[in-house]
Amino acid sequence: MERKEFLSLIGMSASTFVVGCLGGCSKGQGISAPAPNNVDFTLDLSQSANKPLETAGGFVYKNGIIIAHTLTDQYIAVSQTCTHENFTVTYMPGNHDFYCSGHGATFSETGQVTGGPARASLKAYQTSLNGNLLRIYS
Repeated sequence: MERKEFLSLIGMSASTFVVGCLGGCSKGQGISAPAPNNVDFTLDLSQSANKPLETAGGFVYKNGIIIAHTLTDQYIAVSQTCTHENFTVTYMPGNHDFYCSGHGATFSETGQVTGGPARASLKAYQTSLNGNLLRIYS
């Protein structure tokens, strides 16, 4: 791609965003990022980047998904972005839920809304453990 074409594309993207926001954004209406689709990847739990998953209560972010090791020794995975606005959720093992620090929304370990202002659930993904390999998939 040539520099001129690249700059042209950036300019079009920015103007599309501004026009879309001016026409569709209003007070109280959150903007949420779409949850990843067609997910299928594997984490090697022996790798240092995935070390938090060795311990119950630990979690990592990967490919737009938060993967957590529950206190009941299960692995769960949901979209990492709050459905109210684009804040990243955190796993709260003691409460058995996900929490958005942006506006206080809470979600169950299955991604269901348990406290507003979010109205839509987090997208949940399947997990499968085989030895040290944890597969996350749609």
